[in-house]
Amino acid sequence: MTNEFGLQERDAVYRAIAARRDVRRGFLPEALPSELLRRLLAAAHKAPSVGLMQPSRFIVIHDLAIRQAVHAAFLEANELALRSYTGERREQYASLKLEGILEAPQNLCILSDPQSDRGHQLGRHTMPETAIYSTVCAIQNLWLAARAEGVGVGWVSILDPARLREILHIPAEIVPVAYLCLGYVDCFGTEPELERSGWERRVPLDSVVHYDMYHEQDGSKNAEAKSA
Repeated sequence: MTNEFGLQERDAVYRAIAARRDVRRGFLPEALPSELLRRLLAAAHKAPSVGLMQPSRFIVIHDLAIRQAVHAAFLEANELALRSYTGERREQYASLKLEGILEAPQNLCILSDPQSDRGHQLGRHTMPETAIYSTVCAIQNLWLAARAEGVGVGWVSILDPARLREILHIPAEIVPVAYLCLGYVDCFGTEPELERSGWERRVPLDSVVHYDMYHEQDGSKNAEAKSA
C-alpha cells in the first residue's frame, strides 16, 4: 500500500498547475451548472486553514446590475492605476485586458473573516495574517479545480476595497480578498497573458530558491553553491 497517487493522477495534478491561467477574455455566455459551481466551492472550502478556522466566505454574483456596478468601480480604479505609468509602459498598460466582469456569466467574491472564533486563535497569536493566507489557499484550490473542469477564472484586483464593500454590503469585519470572473471559455492560453503581451516574464526556479538561510545574491548562485 502506498500513499502516492497513481502516475496518471499525479500527472493530472501537475498538468492543472501548469495549465492554470488568469483568464480575462473569451468567456462563453453559458452559466456554470449549479452542481459544477458547488464542486468548485467545495474544493475551496476544503482548503487548509490555520487552526481549522475556515475563514473563507463566498458571494456568488449573477445579477447584471451588481456586476455593472463592480465594473464601473473597476474602470475608476483602472484609470487611477493608468496615471501611475508613463511613456511606453503607460501605453502598454492601457492596451491590456484586465477583467471579464461583464463577459463572464457569473462572478465570485471570496472574503475572509479574520476575527472568527473558530479555531480558538490557534496559530494566530503570532501571525494573525494567516487567516487571510488561509483564504488565499481556498482561492488556489478553486482555481485548480476550475482548470480541471475546463472553467476559466480571472482575478480582478484593480478594485477599491471600500467601493466593493459598499456594492456587496460586506460588513466591516469581513475582508474582501478576491473578486473572480468565472465561466467556460473558448480556449486557455498556452502561456500567461501578461507574459505573452510582454508586460513581464517568469523567473527561473533556481533564481528564487535558497538553502538554510536567505542570501542576498540570486538563488541560482545559492543553488550552485549548495550543489558544489
